[in-house]
Amino acid sequence: MSTASVSTHILDTSIGHPAQGVPVSLSARSGAEWTMLGASATDADGRCKDLPAPPAGTTHVRLTFDTEAYLSAHRDSGAFFPEVTVTFAVVPGEHYHVPLLLNPFGYSVYRGS
Repeated sequence: MSTASVSTHILDTSIGHPAQGVPVSLSARSGAEWTMLGASATDADGRCKDLPAPPAGTTHVRLTFDTEAYLSAHRDSGAFFPEVTVTFAVVPGEHYHVPLLLNPFGYSVYRGS
């Protein structure tokens, strides 16, 4: 069976536009250790489509969004959440699209399609 795949996008809900240029990294857990698999940045549409596939046998992955520079550049108050980390379980053969809805003082995530 093939490995899982992961994609994401970020919407800045305070302005209703995609968040461009946010660094995103993908890590996989093997036992108690996390290994970074790769990194990218959101495009003009707020999407990060080129994250690598987790290795076969991966059951837990973590997306880390480095939001500090983006939020600081778009807000006078800086970044209350300089980083957002989302850990979730995966099953081989499934695709996981995990959007981040971001605003200056809150965020939410969900499994998209």
